[in-house]
Amino acid sequence: MPRFGCLILLALGMTAGAAGGYWYTRLPTGVLASAIAPQSAAADRKILYYRDPSGAPYWSAEPKKDAEGRDYLPVYEDEEISFEPGGKKPAATAGGPRKILYYRNPMGLPDTSPVPKKDWMGMDYIPVYEGEAQGDDNTVKVSLDRVQRSGVRTEAVEARVVVRPIRAVGTLMHDDSRLTVVTMRSDGFIEDLFVNRTGQHVQAGEPLFRIYSPEIQRAQIDLLYGGSSQDGPIQRLRNLGVPESHISAVQQSRKNLRTVDWLAPASGDVIEKRVINGQFVRAGDELYRIADHSQLWIMADVAETDLPAIKIGTRGKVTVRAYAAELIEGEVTFIYPELRAETRTARVRIEVPNHDGRLKIDMYADVVFEAGASEQPVIAIPASAVIDSGTRQVVLVARGEGRFEPRPVKLGRRGDGYVEVLDGISKGEEVVTAATFLIDAESNLRAALQAFTQPEAPK
Repeated sequence: MPRFGCLILLALGMTAGAAGGYWYTRLPTGVLASAIAPQSAAADRKILYYRDPSGAPYWSAEPKKDAEGRDYLPVYEDEEISFEPGGKKPAATAGGPRKILYYRNPMGLPDTSPVPKKDWMGMDYIPVYEGEAQGDDNTVKVSLDRVQRSGVRTEAVEARVVVRPIRAVGTLMHDDSRLTVVTMRSDGFIEDLFVNRTGQHVQAGEPLFRIYSPEIQRAQIDLLYGGSSQDGPIQRLRNLGVPESHISAVQQSRKNLRTVDWLAPASGDVIEKRVINGQFVRAGDELYRIADHSQLWIMADVAETDLPAIKIGTRGKVTVRAYAAELIEGEVTFIYPELRAETRTARVRIEVPNHDGRLKIDMYADVVFEAGASEQPVIAIPASAVIDSGTRQVVLVARGEGRFEPRPVKLGRRGDGYVEVLDGISKGEEVVTAATFLIDAESNLRAALQAFTQPEAPK
């Protein structure tokens, strides 16, 4: 009996299989095609590249994983960016397949091809179909979802002061206006030295040396015994440079003082001493040179190309090598009228304070000029907003609702991350400051910038 039951089950199975085959062969052709079409379409979809699963602006030509181990998501040809609000590519026209105009670089580089090709990463160039060209207003439209995911940022154009830092190397020098030379206006003999060392600090009115001068003696005699009029002898002593204190002492004591204590005419450090005790000096000989070091000059060498940006009064920040952590403020007081032919640099003089005396002559200094700090505000945009081809510069102006207008601009001076716009944009407009490359890559900016990338017509 069990054997007979197995034979019955086998017969029933064969009958059901035959019936199923008969039903399958009797299905309409359209029904069968619609049943297998989704599977066939999924198999025929072409993968262009792989994108980061988190939406970050990272792509790959091959399957890969992100830092968290998640698979990159494939981007199919029919998912490529479009300019329609729905974000899908335009469907084929009723008259037949869409016409391919050209093939563009999959990474948005300014490179097109009339025939299919691959880039250096092995990625297929993306076809650009008829009907995907931009409108007559020369704007590019990107879906708002893509704009948000791409990290596109904009900034309003404002008027601001563009400060351009200019760097130069300088050397500390004496302030010529604070140098004093001590000389005699008559011959004489040095009988004693009170300041006998180079580098010694002196105060104005302090005795430097004691001298005997026959000519001063004759003038003193005329003062004492010349009669009632003393104006002539006193003026003669003043013309010889005799200190007023010595003239008063002669008048009060009524004595012909043999020697004169010569006083320092200014405060400062003795940087040169050319006299010794007992020396005979002649009128006009330089005996001492005194320098006031409370203020110094820095002679900075500025490149010829940077010279137009520097003016009298331009502020400068100075750092000397000995005190690298400290900034010293100064300003330009003079620009020398000649260039050094060997280095093509001009000397620019900066005055800096040195009240504590720490700055020394011939120290090297690094100078940063704040060129333009005293200028009026100008229309300026972030430097990151400029797309520079080398011969022309373009910015992307945000027009709202995901539309961007590439606009050529004429630029001026740069500084602090901003660049002056001389022509092409107005105050209050919004310019793209970040992810300009992503807009280029995802919205076929190549077509909109066609006029920008073409060479200029000969004039």
